[in-house]
Amino acid sequence: MNTNTPALPEDSLQMLHKSHLKRQKKQRIQVFSVQMALLLLFFAFWEIAGRLKWIDVLLFSYPSKVFAQIGKDMVSGELWGHLGITVGETAAGFVLGTLFGTLLAVLIWWSPFLSKVLDPYMVVFNSMPKVALGPIFIVMFGAGFLSITVTTLSITVIVTTLVVYNSFCEVDTNLIKVVRVFGGTRAQVFRKVILPASFPTIISTLKVNVGMAWVGVIVGEFLVAKMGLGYLIIYGFQVFNFTLVMSSLLIIAVVATGMYQLVVYAERKLLNHRR
Repeated sequence: MNTNTPALPEDSLQMLHKSHLKRQKKQRIQVFSVQMALLLLFFAFWEIAGRLKWIDVLLFSYPSKVFAQIGKDMVSGELWGHLGITVGETAAGFVLGTLFGTLLAVLIWWSPFLSKVLDPYMVVFNSMPKVALGPIFIVMFGAGFLSITVTTLSITVIVTTLVVYNSFCEVDTNLIKVVRVFGGTRAQVFRKVILPASFPTIISTLKVNVGMAWVGVIVGEFLVAKMGLGYLIIYGFQVFNFTLVMSSLLIIAVVATGMYQLVVYAERKLLNHRR
């Protein structure tokens, strides 16, 4: 008796694949629609709460005033210089932090001795409040782009290193043994097994580093900057212009979301290429 399951015709497989893609697209549209509906409801409630004095408009303002502030700053050109500086600092901290953190993770994986030496130092440095290190970086590197970037790196590098290194260590040892049985070198083990297995973790770290880079930049701008969105937030607090504060926070949220979506897009392209 033949118990083998008959293979599906190629046309049927293509139909199933197209049906699956349609369901995925429909689900993405539904998710996006719900997200936009929740966002619109939030802004509507915020506007109503401000107009009816349910909240303190001096502190929280309301959307129509916030958007008017953003529009005025865009038309006058005042916004673009602050936005450009902050985005540049964030992009530098994001890219360099991810790159240096990943390279450091590779280095300590490559040398177990170095891993044992550096492990307690990385844990201690990661636990230190980075705001407290900010003034030290300002004295060392001056009040400007470099000190803010270094402040951002102090947050992103160690987190990236710890997460990626732990991912390297958690790769299935049986896969490593197979490569070594066939005479694979340490470099080949890393290239053929460790790195591909850790790829999802590296992508996830990129997503986390978007937020971490923004935190580092804004903290640095709080301490030293005379330009940037962080400076606008501090200035708004000083002159009690909380509409300026809220508009700066909203711009940060929009730009950070854009950066996150770029990482998601890159992830999708890379995963499709791997397939």
